[in-house]
Amino acid sequence: MVRHGETDWNVEKRIQGHIDIALNAAGQAQADATAAGLVGHVFHAAYSSDLDRAWQTAQAIGRRQGIEIRRAPGLRERHYGVLQGLTTAEIAVRYPKSYAHYLARTPDHNFRSGESLVDFAARIVAAIESLAAEHVGETVLLVSHGGVLDICYRRATGRDLAAPRDFAIPNAALNWFEVGADGWQLLAWADRSHLTRSLEESPE
Repeated sequence: MVRHGETDWNVEKRIQGHIDIALNAAGQAQADATAAGLVGHVFHAAYSSDLDRAWQTAQAIGRRQGIEIRRAPGLRERHYGVLQGLTTAEIAVRYPKSYAHYLARTPDHNFRSGESLVDFAARIVAAIESLAAEHVGETVLLVSHGGVLDICYRRATGRDLAAPRDFAIPNAALNWFEVGADGWQLLAWADRSHLTRSLEESPE
């Protein structure tokens, strides 16, 4: 699994959610470097969130791999309701109660018309387990989002949804999971060895 490359909103600490934001120049360079870093790996299939930032990242990899990327809307980022498009500082001022729920990772709070953490996790687990069942014994590339990878990490390690995030989810890093009848296993996390120092953004 690969998180999409950097966007301007990542830099601004602005919540993207389902809003379609393209990669910035650094993000496209990260996508190209990730594609180069995956040379030698064989993928039987490749899927991407249909949001532009993930799709652009996936297309860079697909061109280098010579593999078709299939759109998977189930791999979209969490819908953050009224928080989408705002920075955390703006949220703290405009929606202080929602900001408290955001910081606390309240599992059933949906930020006024968004997705609750519980519903988001259920969607992601169902989407990935469905793909795993379709590709038993195969290696599959997934390109998605930070929130999606957060859920996958927690699923594989048994970390509670409401527990604070004390692990980094860098843009364009490689994360390897095994998903099958025996459950989820985390094989490798946040590998950025394919990125040069100039392409590595803050892990937060």
